[in-house]
Amino acid sequence: MSTAESSAPSPSERYAQSRARRGSPRLEAFRAKLAYDLDPFQLAACRTLEEGRSVLVAAPTGAGKTIVAEFAVYLAMFEPRDKVFYTTPMKALSNQKYAELVAEYGSDEVGLLTGDSNINSSARVVVMTTEVLRNMLYADSPLLTDLAFVVMDEVHYLADRFRGAVWEEVIIHLPKQVRMVSLSATVSNAEEFGDWLGAVRGHTDVIVSEERPVPLDQHVLVRTKLLDLFDSSGQAATNRVNPELARLAAAGGRELGGRAGGDLRRIHHKDTGRRDFRNADRVDRAAFVHMLDDKNLLPAIFFVFSRVGCDAAVTQVVRSGIRLTEAWEREEIRAIAEERCRTLRDEDLAVLGYWEWLEGLTRGVAAHHAGLLPAFKEVIEELFQRKLLKVVFATETLALGVNMPARTVVLEKLEKFNGEARVPITPGEYTQLTGRAGRRGIDVEGHSVIQWSSGLNPQAVASLASRRSYPLNSSFRPTYNMAVNLVAQFGRVRTREILESSFAQFQADRAVVDLARKVKAQRESLDGYAQAMTCHLGDFREYASMRRELSDLERKNARSDGGGRGERERRQRHMADLRRRMRQHPCHSCNDREAHARWAERWWRLKRETDQLTSQVEGRTGAVAKVFDRVTDVLLELGYLSGKGDQIETTVDGRLLRRIYGERDLLVAECLRRGLWDELDAPALAALVTALVYEPRRESGEPVELPRGPFRKAFGATEELWAQLSDLEDEHRLPSKDAPAAGLSLAAYRWAGGARLDSVLRDADLAAGDFVRWMKQVIDLLDQISLVAEGRVGPTARRAIDGIRRGVVSDSAVS
Repeated sequence: MSTAESSAPSPSERYAQSRARRGSPRLEAFRAKLAYDLDPFQLAACRTLEEGRSVLVAAPTGAGKTIVAEFAVYLAMFEPRDKVFYTTPMKALSNQKYAELVAEYGSDEVGLLTGDSNINSSARVVVMTTEVLRNMLYADSPLLTDLAFVVMDEVHYLADRFRGAVWEEVIIHLPKQVRMVSLSATVSNAEEFGDWLGAVRGHTDVIVSEERPVPLDQHVLVRTKLLDLFDSSGQAATNRVNPELARLAAAGGRELGGRAGGDLRRIHHKDTGRRDFRNADRVDRAAFVHMLDDKNLLPAIFFVFSRVGCDAAVTQVVRSGIRLTEAWEREEIRAIAEERCRTLRDEDLAVLGYWEWLEGLTRGVAAHHAGLLPAFKEVIEELFQRKLLKVVFATETLALGVNMPARTVVLEKLEKFNGEARVPITPGEYTQLTGRAGRRGIDVEGHSVIQWSSGLNPQAVASLASRRSYPLNSSFRPTYNMAVNLVAQFGRVRTREILESSFAQFQADRAVVDLARKVKAQRESLDGYAQAMTCHLGDFREYASMRRELSDLERKNARSDGGGRGERERRQRHMADLRRRMRQHPCHSCNDREAHARWAERWWRLKRETDQLTSQVEGRTGAVAKVFDRVTDVLLELGYLSGKGDQIETTVDGRLLRRIYGERDLLVAECLRRGLWDELDAPALAALVTALVYEPRRESGEPVELPRGPFRKAFGATEELWAQLSDLEDEHRLPSKDAPAAGLSLAAYRWAGGARLDSVLRDADLAAGDFVRWMKQVIDLLDQISLVAEGRVGPTARRAIDGIRRGVVSDSAVS
């Protein structure tokens, strides 16, 4: 019998293999609904859910992770009562997913909870932000009944410095019977994260895919030539840079002979004819767009790490006369834009730059960034998905989950401003950005283009492009609100145990294991060094200590640092005393003294390093619980908790703090408790709450104009209270928050008082989108205050919400 015959599967094995490929009847029915078949990682994840386990799926952007979440929804719909919560990190993503699920299952079966919106909250499938689910868990909401699945989309947000703790809170506190579908970008420590999920949630399969469903071709535009980043011989995996690119970059982009690669010096376009870009060092954006159009590389997203740069790029391209749309497309664009923006007031359209924006849209060009009005962003996203927009100039926020895949992604620079300095983008950011290139079911490959600039290192770019993953590290830390909620539900002892189960502590403990192993090995080496320096004449460690002290003093003396004449004389006497004691020491006369001394020096260096590692081990052991204890001590001192030792409980004030979420939880609770805002009217309260949520992009150093009347007294008292709390946090070794910032308070005061949009934006020197975003955060906090505040403040907060929620803020209520 031949080898092939002996290895052929039996009929039963063939049946099993066929069944594995086919899957269950439910999975097969689900597959039949899709436009394309499932990839192996999607099949494996769906089978995990069918078999009753949770799953973590880590795959590149655009790989189709959400199919697994959609299968969880599909499974739940087969059961008469099962519910699914679909969480996202951003309201825009929640709105998008809500619309998709409504289209699939109908509005009766799908709800939306984002803080701004409360639509059909008792539905079988509810889309929500992660914070909403966290709040529901702490409140023991009845909506949690019959919950079968929770989808955590973009779960790598767990690493976010400001909001990441919310993801861990949800994961820890979800009822054990709820199956989790965790969807993540490709992270290098997915197995570690999966191990933690398994420890706190029960059996969780970890499914990692490194494969892009649409291959990515990567290029560099060197002045007028579009060159492949990697050697076309197929050695991209080894980071081998295209030799021609390396040669051109080494020559500063000056050697541009030949016609291959796309010469931008001779471009023909149906609307504008021939153009000459021969003298440009960096290609004009209009020429760049022409080139992509001629090579059938549109639609494209240009990532420009600046809002001003995005807007300027659109203006530049539109002024060049470019028109990338046909007549029928322009009609459809106008119809969609007018329908989506019909609620905007006529007097606001000019302020918002509506007509200029519409002109760009009809030419197939737009900007996308956080400064845009939410309604404008939604139009841009819809038009791009419908293939009506051809070019979008965007900041990196577009890469954070909004469904806008393109054929080509362009990176004009490989560095961005992080608020303090210009820094290179990380491999993770590069992967996230280029992940937008290639539309599944439309493109056979995606393209990324990096624009060459002086000093660009092709090998560094190749390395950046080849590192497709980054580590997921916890940002979890106990907050005041978290502490009172957990103590109220579980008591102090159980809360400490819960916090010890956080991913932050899990990672710390794993690090402790490695550190402890290293400490153990180094202590064994120390014993060997100690034996090697042993002297038969006496205690060489004692002798080496004097010798080391003398050497340190001699170095200090040679540098002439450390004190005046009296100090130097004291040091000289001490050095003379050390030399005398050394000469008298028995080991001084040892024939092997210098050999012993070399071993002693190694012993001292290793001893210092080992002591440092030991300190790290002690600091990481129980690190999260130690922070919780400090938070608890602050709350005990302020009266939000009462009791002693492990027997503590929440007070009446603690129950107030339980319902206030956000960075300023303790400050808000203290202000309410002390009545600092009792005399404020609605506009003034809106202005003061704005000072608590607003974070200026950078300090201007100029004095801020404040609203007149009771606001100034209340704001001064709030600032003084903030300073007192900061001092208290310093005493308890806790990080303090930044001072309240009143830079936007006057604008909020005037808006809540009925002022026109144009005057408010002019005085605030703020983009409409930024103003709306801040006002929505103000509404969120005012809503919390209205529910917990006693006396006049609660009704005043409701009136303040009514004053703010008008015009563009009201029109953007679900964005």
